[in-house]
Amino acid sequence: MDEKTMVNDILAGVKASLGSYQTAITETENMQLRQTLQQIRNNDESFQYELFKTAQAKGYYKPAQPATVTEIQEVKTTLQ
Repeated sequence: MDEKTMVNDILAGVKASLGSYQTAITETENMQLRQTLQQIRNNDESFQYELFKTAQAKGYYKPAQPATVTEIQEVKTTLQ
């Protein structure tokens, strides 16, 4: 397995785990457990962002084109 495949696989795995943490956090009543899950999620978000920057710098990941001002405004209007 090449480096690009491994990096993209890890990014996908972390993305999936972030969603799972968010679900667990919103369904947890115990404040200590909730805070622990939030800290784990925060650490994973930081790790994901650092790995994303590495992947982007190496050309392994190319984000979508930035949204235009009009597109951003359309989303804001729709969500209000």
